[in-house]
Amino acid sequence: MRPILIILFFSAVFVSTKSLGQGWLPGHYTDNNGNVEAGWIRIGRAGKEPVKGEGYIEFKDNEKSSTIKLSAGGLHSFVTGPDSFVVAHAPGNETWARNEFDFVRVVVDEDLKLYAAGGVMTGIYRGSGVSVEPEVGVGIGTGGYTGAALGVGVDVPIGGGGGGAYEGEFYYYGDNTAHMKRLNDKNFEDIMTDMMGDYPDVVDRIKAKVYVLGNIDRLIAYFNQVKLAESGKPKTKS
Repeated sequence: MRPILIILFFSAVFVSTKSLGQGWLPGHYTDNNGNVEAGWIRIGRAGKEPVKGEGYIEFKDNEKSSTIKLSAGGLHSFVTGPDSFVVAHAPGNETWARNEFDFVRVVVDEDLKLYAAGGVMTGIYRGSGVSVEPEVGVGIGTGGYTGAALGVGVDVPIGGGGGGAYEGEFYYYGDNTAHMKRLNDKNFEDIMTDMMGDYPDVVDRIKAKVYVLGNIDRLIAYFNQVKLAESGKPKTKS
């Protein structure tokens, strides 16, 4: 029964996503009051923002509901597929966004974080396959992320490493969005070794110039792979 439900789920996601149009992904948003709403999300298109100087997202409870626009100023964060975005303020001459308030994608979520901004999504999902996971035990017609026709619950993980493909992104680092600084060729090695310092093999490859800013996507993929492998190892007693 379980394999059949999984097949039906992915068929429903494909049909539902296609009917909604490219750019719509299952996800949820959190507003400034901590309220969380789940459904389908699409990053707002340029030139149609509901509040001047603020980025926005479009949101649907399900594929048949009407679309609402939510400005960045009223949101804390949102998740689409496996990608997580947070709201950031761009005062003065900051160039990462054309808006005073806009979204940045969380690429690496360590004490020192890596953000990406300014990119254009060019696909629905990237990686080895669809990264949303059906909660098979929930059953048809129940709650969860109900954009799929079956209404099967969907677990959408927070953090980077999946979702649509992005082109033209710029990378920034900081302990939070208020202190973002541009990542460049000159500071790449120092910043990334600091960020990924808990994983010596990753650091060694950065210092050996195996990974540079030009192939940072490969570094991020390797970092996530090593981090996942380390998290699965049993802890030894000291």
